[in-house]
Amino acid sequence: MKIKLLRKKSNELRIEIAGEGHTFCNMLQKALLEDETVEMAGYTVPHPLMTKAIVYVHTKGRRGPETAIREAAKKLRTRSTELKSALEKAFQEYDKMAGDC
Repeated sequence: MKIKLLRKKSNELRIEIAGEGHTFCNMLQKALLEDETVEMAGYTVPHPLMTKAIVYVHTKGRRGPETAIREAAKKLRTRSTELKSALEKAFQEYDKMAGDC
């Protein structure tokens, strides 16, 4: 994943993420909007055939957008780990149940 900083102000951040589209950016946007210090978060994919997205974050000023996006990334990592664990458990339970048949 390659990230390019497009704009940085005290309460605004705009980055370009190469190789990503709606799937990842939608999850990132949702995680950002769960943060009470984030006033606005969104993204755009300039063209459907391009594999890059522009993500923007605007905070209320109590802390910077860099902190907000770092925290959102941590949330996504935790959720991915939880999903992986839940899937492994479900697969084990299924295999056990299928073995009983």
